[in-house]
Amino acid sequence: MNKARVELPVPANHPAYEGHFPGMPVLPGVVLLDEALHAAGNTFGHVPGGWRIGSVKFLVPVRPAQPLEVCLERTDSGSIRFDILSGDQKVATGTVTAGATVQ
Repeated sequence: MNKARVELPVPANHPAYEGHFPGMPVLPGVVLLDEALHAAGNTFGHVPGGWRIGSVKFLVPVRPAQPLEVCLERTDSGSIRFDILSGDQKVATGTVTAGATVQ
């Protein structure tokens, strides 16, 4: 399998929303990236850790209770391209390369 779509279940009460930003909560980019890495690891059989980030762009703020999914694609070079979507809107995009795989 070289492509997958995975739901990212970030709850509206995720602790990262607290204080980021008061009165106008936004999901920090690091949480989006972490969710994408977990989804990529689970989908393509990579162990946690050891990821190398090729690029990441955060395009649109994510508010609490926004539905999210990640579209993953393993490239011929072995890197993984991802797009995080909320409905039809792309909120983040990037490429990563995994360190080790599950044996």
